[in-house]
Amino acid sequence: MLSDQLFFHIHYCNHRSFDDKERPPRKINRTLSHHELILFTGGSGTITIDQRHYSIKKGMLCYIRPGLHHTFEPEAGPGGFLSVHFSCAEVEWSQNQWIIHECTKQLMKKLGKQLMDAYEVEASFRRLTDCWDQKRPGYPFAARTLLQQLFLAIADNVRKQNQNFASSLKVERIVDYMQRNLSKHITLNELSALIQLSPTYLTRIFKESTGSSVISYFNQLKIDKAKELLLEGDYKIKEIAHLLGFADEFYFSRLFKKSEGLSPLDYYSKNVHGSSDHPWIGH
Repeated sequence: MLSDQLFFHIHYCNHRSFDDKERPPRKINRTLSHHELILFTGGSGTITIDQRHYSIKKGMLCYIRPGLHHTFEPEAGPGGFLSVHFSCAEVEWSQNQWIIHECTKQLMKKLGKQLMDAYEVEASFRRLTDCWDQKRPGYPFAARTLLQQLFLAIADNVRKQNQNFASSLKVERIVDYMQRNLSKHITLNELSALIQLSPTYLTRIFKESTGSSVISYFNQLKIDKAKELLLEGDYKIKEIAHLLGFADEFYFSRLFKKSEGLSPLDYYSKNVHGSSDHPWIGH
């Protein structure tokens, strides 16, 4: 699963369509120092990535990570492609500070995948390349946003193609149940019974789908709601803890600080008053 902590820098976008009368792009043999994503909108030929061969045809999506050798050998005839070249960093807010790491790891599980019903992915990709071509004011920011949307469109397409689509729907049902029951203490056995899966299997598919454990995800939903309640200023910290199903306000405060790098009281003071002073005592 793609990390939700990635920040993108786009080097450039490219797109091309060619018919029978045009010469196809020349053979490319290279290794890049950044990431590339390519969607073929037609054509024939072969693209080889890390000694794995993929057929060029409509709907073929290829991902190339930094340092990975690849060759592109199109054949004569109509075809086309859309591509984006980018670098990225993992940006994390932890313990009240930003932590930034350059990301050169593989972002997608498969280097080449034939997409089915790729209309939404292609439309999303074209919005990105059009934005890059038009160069309107603010286009770098807009293009980064569109690249994120493209990855979401790809993830949604792959999820629907996946043989475990039914499991993905069960995870969505679990998350919806969590959202509607933030005030409760929910157990893994309770959630397992809800979707009629074993706790062990639920734990595995939930981690694969969200990147988090069941309990960590539920606690983060509660922390997000706690931030909203804190900023409203109508509740004391103890009241917020109880509203969100925490019997122990000190355990709640520890979880909050682990997530946000600040205690609930400091979070309120910094975001409402812009300082670490405590004009409002929320105990």
